Amino acid sequence: MARSMWKGVISFGMVSIPIRLYVATESHSVSFRQLCAEHLSPIKYKRWCGAGDHEVAYADIVKGYEVGADNYVVIDDSDLENLPLPTVRQIEIGEFVPNDDIEAGLYFKSAYYVEPEQAGTKPYHLLGRALQETGMTAVAKVAFRDREHLCALRPLDGALLMNTLHWPDEIRPISELKGLKDDVDINARELQMAKALVDSLAEDRFDPGRYQDDYHQALMAIVNAKVEGAEVVTAPAAEAAPAVMDLMEALKASVDAAKKQRAGRAGKRGRPARAKAAAG
Repeated sequence: MARSMWKGVISFGMVSIPIRLYVATESHSVSFRQLCAEHLSPIKYKRWCGAGDHEVAYADIVKGYEVGADNYVVIDDSDLENLPLPTVRQIEIGEFVPNDDIEAGLYFKSAYYVEPEQAGTKPYHLLGRALQETGMTAVAKVAFRDREHLCALRPLDGALLMNTLHWPDEIRPISELKGLKDDVDINARELQMAKALVDSLAEDRFDPGRYQDDYHQALMAIVNAKVEGAEVVTAPAAEAAPAVMDLMEALKASVDAAKKQRAGRAGKRGRPARAKAAAG
């Protein structure tokens, strides 16, 4: 595990649990360098002071908050470390809510593993066990990376996982969407067929191992081909869809394709596909 990015305590009633936070995810995106088109050399950016007309070393840069036109207040690291907020060194649990009360797709942001210090091992696992058996999520606040975050704590595989959350005023109202209508007529047979399509593609549980980053692999294939001087394989042309297709016909075709896809996957795994009854 990489070096912890935050150290403090979880405040659980009158109990304090010393912990460390670790970033739980990492990006595998391919990064590109910007090059000069003529010389293929890396582009370099200089930190430049316009007032003094000179380059500035990174160590000589300070943080400034603009309070007026070209008027700044300098904030240094000690100011940030000594903020009069308990959340700078403490994750104070404010309440517990049912797990499904927080819309994860809308509120959840970054994920962090929570590791207990030796002295906090028992209360750490006690909190995790209590959350597990009650089906509740702990909601708290924590301050790091120059801001205070709303966060949620949940048990995960014997550990605690912390997710930072969007603040309510950071979430745009869904009413801004202009394409939503309340008076759309849903045909009963179309709905039945749509549910059959969902059923045809349904799995017993989510297994992320069924998915892979095809874009990354295709990009690396291009990189390797260029390194070896081989021909770069281009993407196949997308099949043109009919300009107009009856919704029921499209749903039926989708159900048939999903069944064939499932049967093919089951054959590769060496076990029969789960039988699904598709409504006609």
